Amino acid sequence: MRKLLITNARVINESEICDADVLIKGERIDKVAGSITPDADVQILDANGKYLIPGMIDDQVHFREPGLTNIANIATESAAAVAGGITSFMDMPNVNPQTISRKALAEKYKLAEHRCSANYAFYLGATNHNIEEIKSLQINEACGIKAFMGASTGNMLIDDPEALERLFAQAPILVATHCEHSPTIFDNEAHARAKYGDQVPMFEHPNIRSASACLMSSSFAVDLAHRHDARLHVLHLTTAIEMDLFSKADRGEKRITGEVCVHHLWFDESRYQDLGTRIKCNPAIKTAADRSALIAALNEGRMDIIATDHAPHLIEDKKKSYFKVPAGLPLVQHALLTLFELARDGQISLELLVDKTSHAVADIYGVVDRGYIREGYFADLVLIDNKAPYTVNSSNLLYKCHWSPFEGETFSSTIDTTIVNGHIIYQNGKLYGDVVGQRLQFKRGR
Repeated sequence: MRKLLITNARVINESEICDADVLIKGERIDKVAGSITPDADVQILDANGKYLIPGMIDDQVHFREPGLTNIANIATESAAAVAGGITSFMDMPNVNPQTISRKALAEKYKLAEHRCSANYAFYLGATNHNIEEIKSLQINEACGIKAFMGASTGNMLIDDPEALERLFAQAPILVATHCEHSPTIFDNEAHARAKYGDQVPMFEHPNIRSASACLMSSSFAVDLAHRHDARLHVLHLTTAIEMDLFSKADRGEKRITGEVCVHHLWFDESRYQDLGTRIKCNPAIKTAADRSALIAALNEGRMDIIATDHAPHLIEDKKKSYFKVPAGLPLVQHALLTLFELARDGQISLELLVDKTSHAVADIYGVVDRGYIREGYFADLVLIDNKAPYTVNSSNLLYKCHWSPFEGETFSSTIDTTIVNGHIIYQNGKLYGDVVGQRLQFKRGR
């Protein structure tokens, strides 16, 4: 059996930072201790004081497969993910064909087999007409049910009131929502067109995809979840006014949880001036005050998970005018680096960072044996060198779209090593050829 001993690590895990060694046997963590004496046949990886964390579990990505593989695919984006310290991902259903049936889910899992550098799971998409597919869903068939409530990329809007009532009443697993109110957005678009014609400047994006549009939809979702006692996870929240919808209670007591994404924690509306369409996303990046409120909500426990919403597009499409440019940006390769930067600046703690990117995702979604550095758990681990700066440039990008909103940015930390299921898959800037990602397993239903 393959053995790997990580020595002299600064382990960040379960709200503690301590010095420890970690022994891996095969796919799993065998022992965690202050000091472990190596066997003769063990490979030794000396961490030299680098941080060792459980790999990030990203609960929201768009890897564009099937059907949109001119932009990205499961192989290229999962490789970029492990280079960014993401060891597991959950992919969205707005592809072609849409993942809105159990058959489509099964076919998507087949696409991922033997092609993923990271572990994987997929959402079943909700529509106005597929409640029977949703009701028959088994716990291990999907990580969650994705509902585009009020706004959708990929023509997956679910807006029929009766369909939404049935969804929240009968969903057998967690419902994850995109919440923006389309009628409000359409009104805002009309006002912008009246003022600017088709050449709407990018700084209008957070006014069009407004805070009130977000609040109208997210408050409706929360109300539905309360009335039907559903498990609700609201994705990529962006506004201060939405934070009061969520509880500070321990997440073990919550049935309604919230997520923030790295680009909303990093950028604010001032960056439209220099980055323009490169940071157009839905929901929009909003004000500096909103950004601060999201960070505060993380620290006080209202927000439960940090994700990416990685959503690449071709750079030529990002050069189009406001109404034609697609929303979304590539993020998985640099997400953890942005968070370590926020920690260095004192905006979040390292312990909180690990909790919101790994522990909380495993707990809320019921991921089996992942998300923690524990004996018996899968060895999904990341070494972070916080003394080695990393500059993002075109030569080190792994996305198929080959651009990043972080190009030219120098982070103070580097992803040194990523381990997936006991295998070193990325180290010292190099990807290794083994494709070792496994299908995630789940143990939590409604």
